[in-house]
Amino acid sequence: MNLFGVMDVSGSALKAERVRAEVVAANMANAETTRTADGTPYKRQQVVFESSGATTAFGDVLRGQPGVHFASMGTPSAAGAIPGGVAVSGVVDDTSAPLMRYEPGHPDADANGYVAYPNINPLTEMVDLMGATRAYGANASALQAEKNMMNASLDILK
Repeated sequence: MNLFGVMDVSGSALKAERVRAEVVAANMANAETTRTADGTPYKRQQVVFESSGATTAFGDVLRGQPGVHFASMGTPSAAGAIPGGVAVSGVVDDTSAPLMRYEPGHPDADANGYVAYPNINPLTEMVDLMGATRAYGANASALQAEKNMMNASLDILK
């Protein structure tokens, strides 16, 4: 890892946590959306992170275990991957069933008067958002510490 390696790792984490916060915001915004372009209620989304770059011992342990489907976990990623960094491998839809509420006057009600709402719990979303915020702040602090170390090194050379 070179002098800027810590900055690259922290930068990758900042980018990943920003995506996570955006997905949480989209979930919160669409918590009451009963109709999307395909006519179904909005589906909660989750961000999947993966380690990028170097192989990790943790990834070695999980790889090859029955029931573990992280084929790309800990393997060197495509060119441009940051060793030790994190990357967003995808945003997946939640497969849980929608919440059914009895609202016979709603335009999206079925023949029995039930409306399908997204299965989004605002408390869960707020916890995810707080986690993303804390992780973002921790990586920003690490970035600031690295910057201070570099400035101290430059001061030594003066």
